[in-house]
Amino acid sequence: MKNIFYILLLGCTLCAVSCSIDEIPNPNGPSIEGLLLDATKSQLQTLVTGSEDLLRQEIGFYYDVTAIVGREYYFFTGSDPRYTGEVLGKGDSQLDNAGFYGTRPYFGRYRTIRNLNVLIESAENSTTITPAELNGYIGFAKTFQAYELHLALNLQGENGIRTEVSDINNLGAFESFDAALANIASLLDEANGLLSGAEFAFNLSSAMSGFDTPATFAQFNRALAARIALYRGDNSGAASFLNNSFMDMGGAMQVGPARSYSSAGGDFANNLFRVPNQADAIIAHPSYTEDAEAGDNRLNKVLLRPSGTLTLDDLSGDYDVWVYQSLEDQVPYINNEELILMMAEANIGSNNSAAVDALNVVRNAAGLGDYAGGTSDSDLVAELIQQRRYSLFGLGHRWVDMRRWGLLDQLPIDRANDDVWPNFPRPVSEIE
Repeated sequence: MKNIFYILLLGCTLCAVSCSIDEIPNPNGPSIEGLLLDATKSQLQTLVTGSEDLLRQEIGFYYDVTAIVGREYYFFTGSDPRYTGEVLGKGDSQLDNAGFYGTRPYFGRYRTIRNLNVLIESAENSTTITPAELNGYIGFAKTFQAYELHLALNLQGENGIRTEVSDINNLGAFESFDAALANIASLLDEANGLLSGAEFAFNLSSAMSGFDTPATFAQFNRALAARIALYRGDNSGAASFLNNSFMDMGGAMQVGPARSYSSAGGDFANNLFRVPNQADAIIAHPSYTEDAEAGDNRLNKVLLRPSGTLTLDDLSGDYDVWVYQSLEDQVPYINNEELILMMAEANIGSNNSAAVDALNVVRNAAGLGDYAGGTSDSDLVAELIQQRRYSLFGLGHRWVDMRRWGLLDQLPIDRANDDVWPNFPRPVSEIE
């Protein structure tokens, strides 16, 4: 993914009235006008590759801040006290609507969406592709636009977001949380309807292997649709989508489409990887190990620090986060383990026996025996919460889950007067 061409919103904000071209390695290469008028397949490939690159940009901030607010881990660094201060609601501090921890992950998502809009327009105006190939480009683009919108909405919660941003000179209004979810669901359905044929006319990164044809990419699309359906409280819809996804009760837990990283010069390394046992460190919240069931092999996502307990700002921990173990580790968009847990959730209240079966698949994969607790809806929700906590550690779900279940008050408070924020403030440049 070296020397990527992509479109950036000027100043990285949605309030821009123009766009700029960033990093064109060939000065004799295509202009944005040329791309929009009649792009070649090679130029469209560059936009696809650029979109995959943008899906990696600023995503480290997203996972870090959602994990910190969700009390999955701390970020101990002497260079920026906001990670243990404002983000954890220390004392009377408030989240800053111009703070990088909220603005960078938010606007990073819209940069991708803008690039995908350019891809759509360029493909629509290209005379070098067939109608079937055009559908593939648009299905790909709109699936990932929906994905990025849902991450932006996760950050903003009840603040809502804009979902209509195709015209940067005439942005759509902010929509409520529920309205935005409905539009994201519709966008996924629209994209899914376009995903047909044997092959895409473009190539995807190796991290998308197994999800790089219209049919297999559609399974990814349906997996995302299931996630959104659960956010909307539509359990039966989620189950239907899962049956058309890549969910496999007998398959490997980590199978799924992902972001590609590389430590090669000019490429983008996984910035969620941190060398363990350092003074600047990502430290697992103490409750992660304390609350684990004996024998749970998912505790391999943390490492005991040889140098002992690390303390900063009246917080402390003994374990480094070890979810990613190299600069080249892929970061999943969604995986089979999550899908199985989603099927468990979708069945609670209608088929609790099936929910237990799905939970047992995940428990057994984690080295645990079958579930032996109560089978009421509330009992199974509690078990689901526990399994999602350990299976999806550090993947941005804990805070979102506890919020959608109305359980934010159950997240631990480590210092008197700390706060668990329900959402990040709307960025200052988005305030109308």
